[in-house]
Amino acid sequence: MNKHKGVYIVLITLVATLGGLLFGYDTAVISGAEGSLQTYFADGQLSSLVHGLTVSSALIGCIIGGLLSGFFASKVGRKRTLILSAVLFLASALGSAYPEVLFFTAGEPTYGLLFTFNLYRIIGGIGVGLASAVAPMYIGEVAPSEIRGRMVSLNQFAIIFGMLVVYFVNWGIARGQTEAWVNETGWRLMFASEAIPALLFLLLLFTVPETPRFLASQQKQNEALKVLKRIYDETMAKATLYEINQSFDTKRGKLLSFGVSIVVVGILLSVFQQFVGINVALYYAPRIFESMGAARDASMFQTIIMGLVNVIFTVIAILTVDKFGRKPLLIIGSIGMTIGMFGVASLAFAGSIGIATLVFIIIYTASFMMSWGPIVWVLISEIFPNKIRGKAVAIAVAAQWAANYFISSTYPMMMEFSGGLTYSFYGVMSILSGLFVWKFVPETKGKSLEQLEMRLRKKQSSEDTNTSYTQSN
Repeated sequence: MNKHKGVYIVLITLVATLGGLLFGYDTAVISGAEGSLQTYFADGQLSSLVHGLTVSSALIGCIIGGLLSGFFASKVGRKRTLILSAVLFLASALGSAYPEVLFFTAGEPTYGLLFTFNLYRIIGGIGVGLASAVAPMYIGEVAPSEIRGRMVSLNQFAIIFGMLVVYFVNWGIARGQTEAWVNETGWRLMFASEAIPALLFLLLLFTVPETPRFLASQQKQNEALKVLKRIYDETMAKATLYEINQSFDTKRGKLLSFGVSIVVVGILLSVFQQFVGINVALYYAPRIFESMGAARDASMFQTIIMGLVNVIFTVIAILTVDKFGRKPLLIIGSIGMTIGMFGVASLAFAGSIGIATLVFIIIYTASFMMSWGPIVWVLISEIFPNKIRGKAVAIAVAAQWAANYFISSTYPMMMEFSGGLTYSFYGVMSILSGLFVWKFVPETKGKSLEQLEMRLRKKQSSEDTNTSYTQSN
């Protein structure tokens, strides 16, 4: 029986998902600007290694932000951590657009300026790392179990919607302009445009509450109950607060106090989400389409088509995640990604890059967006117990960004060696991801966070008993 107040939950969830929108916006804005950056900073003479590092430099910040997210989320709270991420997004948007401010002369690109640009991108990456960990954590801690999957999946929808918005923005800026203008001025406008959603996110965060689970962890019982009463009716609010307090009384908050396996599962979910190669398709989408013979503005328009497909299939995940469960969607997605990536690899080996490549890329990205895109964030927000959630999510998210950085920065070099083998590698990872989910990932559909924790505690207790029995014999 539904005893929660759905409208209020949706409203505060939508504010938190702006962090996801900025996550998508910040990571995808580079797709429209990466060619111009290579021309502007070194007249097209950047090595493939330096260019790859520049395109993916924000990911260094994402790793840092992911690692720091646990500390900030546990010490200052989920809400204040999101406020910090909004400030970093705003600073990065303006700094990346005009890196000459303070230290350099406009119109005189140098390697020092390139370094400064990358520094601003890293600052934005720290914001992404914080938001990517804490936004789904925030939503998972305020949403009731029966709609939690949909609410957390909205964060992935926001990520994809942010990417789609920036594809439109990049295309709109470049449309009808000369390549010289885009290389000189257009790329700046692409980065500066992020300041608008960043400022909106910052202002709206002051209107939402802190999560009741963080408040309870800080012994702020009255404040926690007040928030819960805005989410549930009074009886359910008191019962939920009792469950939350019980979870904090059971074990110390050491990272491995609930066993190694649950932390490893969280890390591998994150790593597989990146090793299947999704961000190669997102970061380098215009260049991939240009390799098919499309002009620059046409290639950006094709990324919009891909972005629309991504949005549609993310909506499918939102509508089905609380009905079909997490595991079935992940396994189906792995199968679709395998088909898509091996299709692209086959065409690359045959030297036939054309419309069929676009079809297989769409199959691949659609499969990812209805499964591994949103569902991994749902699981990461669910599987860790209250006392270790901040630390465990931080490690899982940092691992995700480290894997993202490795995959994205090595893509140009791998493609120079062999396009077919590069895409085949992502296809193999897609197969392994499905096998991993089938064998090791628990189903979390329809359970409260505290119920999931109780199940994990019983499993750990059983494993400890079996270990003691084995050792005694």
